[in-house]
Amino acid sequence: MSLVCLTDFEALARQRLSKTSWDFIEGGADEGITRDDNIAAFKRFRLRPRYLRDVSEVDTRTTIQGEEISAPICIAPTGFHRIAWPDGEMSTARAAQATSTCYITSTYASCTLEDIVATAPRGLRWFQLYVQTDWELNKQLIQRAESLGFKALVITVDVPVHGKRRNDIRNQMDLKMNLMLKDLQSPEEKKFIPDMQLSSINSSFCWNHLSWFQRITQLPIILKGILTKEDAELAVKHKVQGIIVSNHGGRQLDESPASIDALMEVVTAIKGKIEVYLDGGVRTGNDVLKTLALGAKCVFLGRPILWGLACKAAGQLLRSIGT
Repeated sequence: MSLVCLTDFEALARQRLSKTSWDFIEGGADEGITRDDNIAAFKRFRLRPRYLRDVSEVDTRTTIQGEEISAPICIAPTGFHRIAWPDGEMSTARAAQATSTCYITSTYASCTLEDIVATAPRGLRWFQLYVQTDWELNKQLIQRAESLGFKALVITVDVPVHGKRRNDIRNQMDLKMNLMLKDLQSPEEKKFIPDMQLSSINSSFCWNHLSWFQRITQLPIILKGILTKEDAELAVKHKVQGIIVSNHGGRQLDESPASIDALMEVVTAIKGKIEVYLDGGVRTGNDVLKTLALGAKCVFLGRPILWGLACKAAGQLLRSIGT
């Protein structure tokens, strides 16, 4: 099967993955309205082409937080990559390094941070944190990532509680036991145990806590999950270095705005003071172009990266969306 566009990767990945794994990757909160609207919203925007410009030489390079990437297409934080491919996040990191782009490693990575760094030592990596109730654990995770050369701290703000994902409930999925142990193929992989013992996600995390993070790390802080003008203005007030406009791929609060619809409101509020990025619903080069035209610095891909892993072609997938 020729893998020409992201829908080709999606179709092949669905064939290769178990139903439980596919449902976990594709699942949205409740009715899946926001998940589906993330994609549909891009199609409501139309391009206004301007011609008679010299495009004989095209340079897609840009910078994020002062670091150069080959194109404004990066890898969003998603957990448990070993459900898609045995090497998990190590394969993802190698693909990011090979394509000279940024990879945000999830708190819920199924490989150790050390192994991820060792397999792709030259790669540009940011670390994503779900704020835990155990503040000492938060500190240890951040300082561990910083010592390993991660270049930014991405704090997810839209998970005070886990979203209600109906298929996961129907499948009675336990990520640590069912997904990580049952769905992997070889006996060696079945022995895999997640690297870290997590406490529960901190439902009391709020704006005033950001100063604590700023005291314990020198890393730039990016807030992931901002969707409104009011929260964008608060982000600037609290002196963070960037925002990822995101609704968690429609996996958290259903019937929240599509990411691309929220982008203009956030960009207008920011007034160029900090960098703005987007994830959610990006499936084509045109989607990337629309995002940039509306004021974002780059896009981050979530589910499609897991499709690429399942097809053993994450790097090819990244290149396909940019051509």
